[in-house]
Amino acid sequence: MRRGGFQRLHGRQGGGGSGFKGMVVKLSIAAIVLLICTVSLFYSSSTSGGGGGTENLHSNHRTEIRLGELWSNADSAGWRPSSAPRTHWPPPPSQTNGYLRVRCNGGLNQQRSAISNAVLAARIMNATLVLPELDANSFWHDDSGFHGIYDVEHFIKTLKHDVKIVESIPENQKNGKKKKIKAFQLRPPRDAPISWYTTDALNKMKEHGAIYLTPFSHRLAEEIDNAEYQRLRCRVNYHALRFKPHIMKLSQTIVDKLRSQGPFMSIHLRFEMDMLAFAGCFDIFTPEEQKILKKYREQNFAPKRLIYDERRAIGKCPLTPEEVGLILHALGFDNSTRIYLAAGELFGGDRFMKPFRSLFSRLENHTSVEHSEDLVQNTRGLAGSAVDYMVCLLSDIFMPTYDGPSNFANNLLGHRLYYGFRTTIRPDRKALAPIFIDREKGRVAGFEDAIRKVMLKTNFGEPHKRVSPESFYTNSWPECFCKTSAENPADKCPPNDVLNVMNNEIEKEATDEANSRIS
Repeated sequence: MRRGGFQRLHGRQGGGGSGFKGMVVKLSIAAIVLLICTVSLFYSSSTSGGGGGTENLHSNHRTEIRLGELWSNADSAGWRPSSAPRTHWPPPPSQTNGYLRVRCNGGLNQQRSAISNAVLAARIMNATLVLPELDANSFWHDDSGFHGIYDVEHFIKTLKHDVKIVESIPENQKNGKKKKIKAFQLRPPRDAPISWYTTDALNKMKEHGAIYLTPFSHRLAEEIDNAEYQRLRCRVNYHALRFKPHIMKLSQTIVDKLRSQGPFMSIHLRFEMDMLAFAGCFDIFTPEEQKILKKYREQNFAPKRLIYDERRAIGKCPLTPEEVGLILHALGFDNSTRIYLAAGELFGGDRFMKPFRSLFSRLENHTSVEHSEDLVQNTRGLAGSAVDYMVCLLSDIFMPTYDGPSNFANNLLGHRLYYGFRTTIRPDRKALAPIFIDREKGRVAGFEDAIRKVMLKTNFGEPHKRVSPESFYTNSWPECFCKTSAENPADKCPPNDVLNVMNNEIEKEATDEANSRIS
């Protein structure tokens, strides 16, 4: 395996002399049994480390963190990303049941998940998807829309095997007059099951010709017992959703400049007003700052009784910049580490950044790396978040400080896993909280050892089982991965010509349709 420091089992032989024949026989039998057990355990350890099957993937335990190895991709255990269909997947028929409009609310990554869900919903209902609308939300004040962020032509072309996509609902020709189809507005239940789309939503679509689902965030259940549907989500999220060329070019320029001085780490420092207000983590701020946070919370979130000490103790508060620095220092990173910060305006002023900067002075963001007018013009609102997303995706190591559902880090973690098991450092805030609380109370003995023990139990980007509340968009293993030589047929990689087969099916359907018109 690529990662070092996994537990190894070693046999230990012992001997003893005796003049009694029975004792010798007993000791001999014991030695043989011990040898058999040792060989058996060693073989079991070896096969589980070799990634022979899904059931053996997670049996190893790390006993040390080797810093040098974190700068390369994590051990894939023989898995590679693959979201191509593995069973019969017919192209969308020429006639659909109607048009599906959706409004994707939230920030960039919440919208990415919603777009993936919209494509899947259209497939489930045999609907024509209207290019998703991106909410001009109050936080970003950005109305650039899908056209302003994503490559529309690439999006439609990439998904031609899966759904029909149009940029707008066409007008109907009736009695010599053109009339636009009015979409019937529906509010989907949160995490709605497939059955809601095949009944309630589909019935309204057939009745009105089009439906408009709004809001459309978390409106389709993530855990679906259909691997092909899950793979479609991956095709959307990791293949079809490509940022516009100028965003990709600018992101690559920043990455090239950062990497010109060696590998670099990216950190999503989620120490921002909206997240702190949402989490209810107020007590470390001044009375004036607390007033600002509480007001923001009242205006944007549902009322809830939040006690800071309780929230902190269970890991519900974002890590402070200082805590991030202390974790990295305990892992062995030093002041030579180059770090790219993906974050909005940090709340609380520079006093929270000073301890972090004293440990890691080589801090960058997109404005410090690239000073061109091109950057100023193309990093406003969602576009700025898109640039940060790409830089973090391409960085050698990525560390989120708050990976809650559907936020920036949530989608990035999944994309980096799909992009070749790129190293991530995911702090377990709940396990780390008592260690930091002890430090604040002056109990500092064994502090770094305690940090390392917690981090040894976390995942560094290897394939791992998805366990609730981890999102499918954070971890699409094993549905969107395969093995070239797999014991389980369901894990085997599909043939390389699968796209050609799908293209042939589309061409055949088009030919059949043309022939039927002629006849």
